[in-house]
Amino acid sequence: MQKVDGRTKGIRGWSNLGLVGMTGMVFWGVLSSVPGADRAFEDVPPESSSFRTEAVGKRSVRIENTEEPVKLTARAVALHRQALVVDGHNDLPYKLRNVSFDRMDLLSSQSQFHTDIPRLIQGGVGAQFWAAYVPIQTIKSGESSRYCLEQMDLIHRMVRRYEQVFELAVNVEQIRSIRGRGKIACLIGIEGGHAIENSLALLRMYYRLGARYMTLTHNQTLDWADAATDEARHGGLTDFGEQVVREMNRLGMLIDISHVSADTMRDVLQVTRAPVIASHSSAFALHKHPRNVPDDVLQRLVDNGGVVMVNFYSTFLVGETRTATLRNVLDHIDHIVKVAGIDHVGLGSDFDGITRVPGQLEDVSRFPYITQGLLDRGYSDKQILKVLGGNLLVAFQDTERASISFSDAPSARESR
Repeated sequence: MQKVDGRTKGIRGWSNLGLVGMTGMVFWGVLSSVPGADRAFEDVPPESSSFRTEAVGKRSVRIENTEEPVKLTARAVALHRQALVVDGHNDLPYKLRNVSFDRMDLLSSQSQFHTDIPRLIQGGVGAQFWAAYVPIQTIKSGESSRYCLEQMDLIHRMVRRYEQVFELAVNVEQIRSIRGRGKIACLIGIEGGHAIENSLALLRMYYRLGARYMTLTHNQTLDWADAATDEARHGGLTDFGEQVVREMNRLGMLIDISHVSADTMRDVLQVTRAPVIASHSSAFALHKHPRNVPDDVLQRLVDNGGVVMVNFYSTFLVGETRTATLRNVLDHIDHIVKVAGIDHVGLGSDFDGITRVPGQLEDVSRFPYITQGLLDRGYSDKQILKVLGGNLLVAFQDTERASISFSDAPSARESR
């Protein structure tokens, strides 16, 4: 059985669970005109073979799947329909950067991607954080801010193009309202703190344009924060890095500790006055990859109120020479629950930003299998609803509340 953290904080009591269940009915009614919506859940693809071939380095490796696949049941389907499923990270906007919506319609099946609208509906996704990913090469070219603005603009255009399905959200109240009106709430997360070009003014402008989290680094150490996969130069955060954290607290912007070094994670937790998230990371104890979150950081989330949203990338789950399965994702969820408690875990797929996906989690249509897997492992309905999205919503709302205490304070270094 799972360790359950009995602490209640903010709206962790889930007194509004009934509203979520009722609005699920509205969701399916409004989206019934979208191709594939009439087959939501019932048309989730089954596990199709007992093996797969993956490219590992320059060679192909046949990965045997000897596990019995998880079987989707009517109970899991019904519970999944009650949930407000939140995915913390999807990189589709990067794939769409040079693509016209006139030539590639997301209302139709797009098998070259992990994501399209029919499969989002099949997977029961209620809120999606779209990544405004900024390549680290833009640091040298001096184009980080322009690139970030272009990606944010693309997300805004995508939401407007498919306004019958998508609607932009900037707070928890809007997420619930949009879901209740039968649409998918769309949020923006900036992936890479180099996008602010060492300017708090840029950070504030991104917030005003709709960004609601920022991953402090990507794969390269910045002037003010160490990255997980690069040389550490600062031992965590610099003084300016601490100012970034405080300014994000003041704004009500979620601080994303995915991609940062373990020491940067620790420094962030020392400085922040609001919950943090790891929008697409897994548990270091289960696979010792620097992109994963160590146990001492997980333990500190109990007091911080933060959430680790488990990444589906096989390399982070089991390593480079194996292909993960749904059960490996569930193992990482189990571990985070064991160390931090049920209130501190969520889902951050990284779909369309990863190359090797787990068996039975091949695309966004497959989220119901997580619900089934959690049921099979003895989680209660209430606990599963937290994992599927409830925990992220609470952390987000607590971040909004924390920002209120800064409302009369001047923003940090206004001149920057």
